Amino acid sequence: MLRALMIALLLAPLELRAADDATAAPDPVLQQAREALSRQDYARSAAVLREALAKAPANPDYHNLYAYSLRKAPGPDMDLVFKHYHEALRLAPKHRGAHEYVGEAYLMVGNVGKAREHLAQLDRLCFFGCEEYSSLKQAIREYEAKGGR
Repeated sequence: MLRALMIALLLAPLELRAADDATAAPDPVLQQAREALSRQDYARSAAVLREALAKAPANPDYHNLYAYSLRKAPGPDMDLVFKHYHEALRLAPKHRGAHEYVGEAYLMVGNVGKAREHLAQLDRLCFFGCEEYSSLKQAIREYEAKGGR
Protein backbone atom coordinates (compact mmCIF):
# COMPACT_ATOMS: atom_id res chain seq x y z
CA MET A 1 0.00 0.00 0.00
CA LEU A 2 2.76 2.43 0.95
CA ARG A 3 4.68 1.59 -2.21
CA ALA A 4 1.62 2.30 -4.40
CA LEU A 5 1.11 5.63 -2.64
CA MET A 6 4.76 6.61 -3.18
CA ILE A 7 4.55 5.77 -6.88
CA ALA A 8 1.32 7.74 -7.24
CA LEU A 9 2.89 10.76 -5.55
CA LEU A 10 5.93 10.60 -7.81
CA LEU A 11 3.87 10.34 -10.97
CA ALA A 12 1.24 12.97 -10.07
CA PRO A 13 3.32 15.97 -11.22
CA LEU A 14 4.00 14.22 -14.53
CA GLU A 15 0.30 13.63 -15.09
CA LEU A 16 -0.54 17.24 -14.22
CA ARG A 17 2.14 18.60 -16.54
CA ALA A 18 0.92 16.36 -19.37
CA ALA A 19 -2.63 17.57 -18.85
CA ASP A 20 -1.50 21.21 -18.86
CA ASP A 21 0.52 20.69 -22.03
CA ALA A 22 -2.43 19.08 -23.79
CA THR A 23 -4.78 21.97 -23.04
CA ALA A 24 -2.34 24.83 -23.62
CA ALA A 25 -2.78 26.67 -26.90
CA PRO A 26 0.39 26.72 -28.99
CA ASP A 27 2.27 30.01 -28.86
CA PRO A 28 2.16 31.56 -32.37
CA VAL A 29 5.47 33.38 -31.81
CA LEU A 30 7.26 30.15 -30.94
CA GLN A 31 5.57 28.41 -33.86
CA GLN A 32 6.81 31.09 -36.29
CA ALA A 33 10.31 31.03 -34.83
CA ARG A 34 10.51 27.23 -34.95
CA GLU A 35 9.25 27.21 -38.53
CA ALA A 36 12.06 29.57 -39.51
CA LEU A 37 14.56 27.45 -37.57
CA SER A 38 13.40 24.31 -39.39
CA ARG A 39 14.48 26.08 -42.60
CA GLN A 40 17.72 27.22 -40.92
CA ASP A 41 16.51 30.80 -41.36
CA TYR A 42 18.14 32.02 -38.17
CA ALA A 43 17.78 35.69 -39.08
CA ARG A 44 14.00 35.35 -39.49
CA SER A 45 13.66 33.41 -36.26
CA ALA A 46 15.70 36.03 -34.40
CA ALA A 47 13.61 38.85 -35.91
CA VAL A 48 10.34 37.22 -34.84
CA LEU A 49 11.64 36.68 -31.32
CA ARG A 50 13.25 40.13 -31.01
CA GLU A 51 9.88 41.69 -31.84
CA ALA A 52 8.10 39.39 -29.38
CA LEU A 53 10.60 40.22 -26.62
CA ALA A 54 9.87 43.92 -27.08
CA LYS A 55 6.26 43.14 -26.15
CA ALA A 56 6.85 40.33 -23.64
CA PRO A 57 10.31 40.74 -22.05
CA ALA A 58 9.47 38.37 -19.20
CA ASN A 59 9.00 35.31 -21.42
CA PRO A 60 11.87 32.85 -20.77
CA ASP A 61 11.01 30.74 -23.83
CA TYR A 62 11.43 33.79 -26.09
CA HIS A 63 14.81 34.61 -24.53
CA ASN A 64 15.96 31.00 -24.85
CA LEU A 65 14.96 30.58 -28.48
CA TYR A 66 16.22 34.06 -29.39
CA ALA A 67 19.65 33.20 -27.96
CA TYR A 68 19.56 29.88 -29.84
CA SER A 69 18.72 31.66 -33.11
CA LEU A 70 21.58 34.11 -32.59
CA ARG A 71 24.02 31.35 -31.66
CA LYS A 72 23.24 29.24 -34.72
CA ALA A 73 23.60 32.16 -37.15
CA PRO A 74 26.96 32.85 -38.78
CA GLY A 75 29.27 34.99 -36.64
CA PRO A 76 27.15 35.07 -33.47
CA ASP A 77 27.54 37.85 -30.90
CA MET A 78 28.22 35.53 -27.98
CA ASP A 79 27.82 38.32 -25.40
CA LEU A 80 24.26 38.83 -26.62
CA VAL A 81 23.70 35.07 -26.74
CA PHE A 82 24.77 34.66 -23.11
CA LYS A 83 22.76 37.70 -22.05
CA HIS A 84 19.54 36.11 -23.31
CA TYR A 85 20.27 32.60 -22.02
CA HIS A 86 21.03 34.06 -18.59
CA GLU A 87 17.84 36.11 -18.70
CA ALA A 88 15.84 32.99 -19.56
CA LEU A 89 17.40 31.23 -16.57
CA ARG A 90 16.86 34.22 -14.29
CA LEU A 91 13.17 34.15 -15.21
CA ALA A 92 12.88 30.35 -15.09
CA PRO A 93 15.80 28.76 -13.19
CA LYS A 94 14.56 25.24 -14.01
CA HIS A 95 14.27 25.86 -17.78
CA ARG A 96 15.83 22.67 -19.12
CA GLY A 97 16.16 23.93 -22.68
CA ALA A 98 18.04 27.03 -21.56
CA HIS A 99 20.41 24.91 -19.45
CA GLU A 100 21.13 22.66 -22.43
CA TYR A 101 21.61 25.50 -24.90
CA VAL A 102 23.73 27.71 -22.66
CA GLY A 103 25.90 24.67 -21.99
CA GLU A 104 26.37 24.25 -25.73
CA ALA A 105 27.16 27.97 -26.02
CA TYR A 106 29.85 27.60 -23.35
CA LEU A 107 31.41 24.83 -25.43
CA MET A 108 31.50 27.23 -28.39
CA VAL A 109 33.69 29.61 -26.37
CA GLY A 110 35.82 26.82 -24.91
CA ASN A 111 34.43 26.84 -21.36
CA VAL A 112 33.77 23.16 -20.71
CA GLY A 113 33.66 23.79 -16.95
CA LYS A 114 30.59 26.03 -17.28
CA ALA A 115 29.01 23.54 -19.69
CA ARG A 116 29.49 20.84 -17.05
CA GLU A 117 27.85 23.08 -14.43
CA HIS A 118 24.72 23.23 -16.57
CA LEU A 119 24.91 19.47 -17.17
CA ALA A 120 24.95 18.99 -13.38
CA GLN A 121 21.96 21.31 -13.06
CA LEU A 122 20.09 19.24 -15.67
CA ASP A 123 21.03 16.10 -13.78
CA ARG A 124 19.27 17.56 -10.72
CA LEU A 125 16.25 18.74 -12.73
CA CYS A 126 15.73 15.54 -14.72
CA PHE A 127 14.88 12.98 -12.07
CA PHE A 128 14.44 10.14 -14.58
CA GLY A 129 16.69 11.66 -17.25
CA CYS A 130 15.67 13.91 -20.10
CA GLU A 131 16.56 14.76 -23.67
CA GLU A 132 18.25 18.02 -22.68
CA TYR A 133 20.60 16.21 -20.30
CA SER A 134 21.44 13.54 -22.87
CA SER A 135 22.05 16.10 -25.63
CA LEU A 136 24.35 18.29 -23.54
CA LYS A 137 26.23 15.26 -22.22
CA GLN A 138 26.78 14.10 -25.81
CA ALA A 139 27.91 17.58 -26.90
CA ILE A 140 30.47 17.67 -24.07
CA ARG A 141 31.66 14.17 -24.96
CA GLU A 142 32.11 15.17 -28.63
CA TYR A 143 33.84 18.43 -27.64
CA GLU A 144 36.33 16.56 -25.49
CA ALA A 145 36.88 13.85 -28.13
CA LYS A 146 37.94 16.61 -30.55
CA GLY A 147 40.51 17.80 -28.03
CA GLY A 148 38.42 20.68 -26.73
CA ARG A 149 37.63 22.28 -30.09
